[in-house]
Amino acid sequence: MEHRRLGASGLLVPALSFGTGTFGGSGPLFGAWGTTDVQEARRLVGICLDAGITMFDTADVYSAGASEEVLGAALKGRRDEVIVSTKAGLPTGDGPGDAGTSRARLITAVEDALRRLGTDYIDLFQLHAFDAGTPVEEVLSALDTLVRAGKVRYTGVSNFSGWQVMKSLATAERYGFPRYAAHQVYYSLLGRDYEWELMPLARDQGLGAVVWSPLGWGRLTGRIRRGTPPPPDSRLHRTADFGPPVDDEHLYGIVDALDETARETGRTVAQIALNWLLARPTVSSVIIGARDERQLRQNLGAVGWTLTPEQTARLDAASHHPAPYPYFPYERQEGFARLNPPMV
Repeated sequence: MEHRRLGASGLLVPALSFGTGTFGGSGPLFGAWGTTDVQEARRLVGICLDAGITMFDTADVYSAGASEEVLGAALKGRRDEVIVSTKAGLPTGDGPGDAGTSRARLITAVEDALRRLGTDYIDLFQLHAFDAGTPVEEVLSALDTLVRAGKVRYTGVSNFSGWQVMKSLATAERYGFPRYAAHQVYYSLLGRDYEWELMPLARDQGLGAVVWSPLGWGRLTGRIRRGTPPPPDSRLHRTADFGPPVDDEHLYGIVDALDETARETGRTVAQIALNWLLARPTVSSVIIGARDERQLRQNLGAVGWTLTPEQTARLDAASHHPAPYPYFPYERQEGFARLNPPMV
């Protein structure tokens, strides 16, 4: 397994990491992904480590904290071999202190995560969403306290806009607080919005992209095509409304290109979609998930080979979506493009 630096930090992370949203299986939306128990989780963790996947991602809202508990139990005796990544900030209850990234909430969230994970430090702690109600200075001061206490080693964010990231980085530099090393983002052949603002920002500021939902909310697994709706066991039936909006014809065009590439390479549709992501600028790690061993082993086949330039160009063309303002002039007009050439 290839290891890459997490942005401009010194932390090396595997090109593929494992998402544990399927661990636990309780709670509302974030508990609907799977029901992996400790025994099965331990087996999946073992397969990951044998393949060189050493980073495991979770969050306090996944299965109402049960995901962290199951992951912690599965890692027992192997903690020093892995990188644990978790997140906090989204609501975990209806109380006034059950959401956001205030100093009180962050310190409590980290203490609770450490207890559930059965560890005394978190390798990568990320804010799950931007909290507009808490001053950025307070957020970063709290994270600084946690880093200095040895409870958190690296910090990052998830689902931030460009201005939110830049305001945070500027504040960190002004006060000497730790800079974010990672931005956990949605990015896939089906959703390339990351490329327009957040990718150039990441390259300029040294943030490593940790990609979630690389298969487009489960739509790029090879099980959905023209005339073939999601199968009965697909979680799309329960969660589609919570994910990114999708134009069916755009999806089918991407799948057609993936199918053609699959015939040429002998790889699966999912493996090709993951491999395409691994070659994109600023991507440090792509989070794969699996409800069972079969899915995990299939996703592991995404590494160790490369697409040809022609295959990449085919996938780029099929997945291209017109740029939003203010970026479309840079895509369509030569004068603008000369000033700001595309990164991909």
